[in-house]
Amino acid sequence: MKWTSIIAIYGLFWVMAAFIVLPFGVRTHDELGHAKVSGQADSAPANFKPRKIAIRATILATLMFAFFYANYFNEWITVADLDLTTYFGH
Repeated sequence: MKWTSIIAIYGLFWVMAAFIVLPFGVRTHDELGHAKVSGQADSAPANFKPRKIAIRATILATLMFAFFYANYFNEWITVADLDLTTYFGH
């Protein structure tokens, strides 16, 4: 696998991981008992910490990419395994 492919695939895993970890631990102003700014949405987070999200996303993306890379070389799941026509007889 080329290093450019590795960077691109890891980047895709990182973005996916960021969206996965984004909602964890975020609380609204009502949940934390903080005062809201006039015109603020009720669902706006009060404790948004992008550095924490980036660290969590990096850890999760590294784990996901490690499994992907191991599967790439060990061929645990191949394209032929994902061909559903062999199971349904079409």
